[in-house]
Amino acid sequence: MNNNQIEQFKKMKTEVTRFMMMYQFALNELETKIEILKEEFQFLHDYNPIEHTKSRVKSLESIMKKIGRKGITFSLEDIKHNIKDIAGLRITCSFIADIYQIRDMLKNQFNLQINEMKDYIENPKPNGYRSLHLLVEVPVVMSDGRENVCVEIQIRTIAMDFWASLEHKIFYKYNQAVPSSLLLELKEASDSANKLDQQMERLNREITAIKENQEEDYGQELSQLLMNNQQFKLPASLMRFGNQTE
Repeated sequence: MNNNQIEQFKKMKTEVTRFMMMYQFALNELETKIEILKEEFQFLHDYNPIEHTKSRVKSLESIMKKIGRKGITFSLEDIKHNIKDIAGLRITCSFIADIYQIRDMLKNQFNLQINEMKDYIENPKPNGYRSLHLLVEVPVVMSDGRENVCVEIQIRTIAMDFWASLEHKIFYKYNQAVPSSLLLELKEASDSANKLDQQMERLNREITAIKENQEEDYGQELSQLLMNNQQFKLPASLMRFGNQTE
């Protein structure tokens, strides 16, 4: 290998390393924002809708396989524009309503640009998969400039995540056609998980309403007690007389 080839190899290695680091930095930026949300909810609202998060950057090997399947040329710019899930963040929530609340917070509070949204909760996939998918642009500042990096965010409930994780394990590396009877059972399992989500959300709403009514009743009782105490307050002249006799 001559000096020119060595220099080209070093340059390519640097560019690929920088390319991969951009996606890791974008995830770090997003995870910091999520941690801020979690702490705010915990300390100010006494409720944290985010159960846990998980992030990953695709390995270079996975990226190479994907560009091979898609017929993309080995150009970092082409890869950036054609593969949108190099960096991924999964947020698992308590309830379905939390999913859309977190989406709105990411968009409004943190000014993240949402380029694409796929709502597989309102419109599940045929096999029963449910989740909210967002493609967002995360600004990343590097030593040689600023880059907008695409990150795929998946937001789902615990039940949705349970179903999706086990479905992936069952069919991981299964390259043949799945029998229709198994597909039907998968769909039924997804429907059962969705019913559980709906039931738990209803229970949460009812408990929240009861707590709010109790707090309102307590506030009214306290106000009435304070008013009663004011009614039985001694006149100012008697208060002065009492102070003089001491």
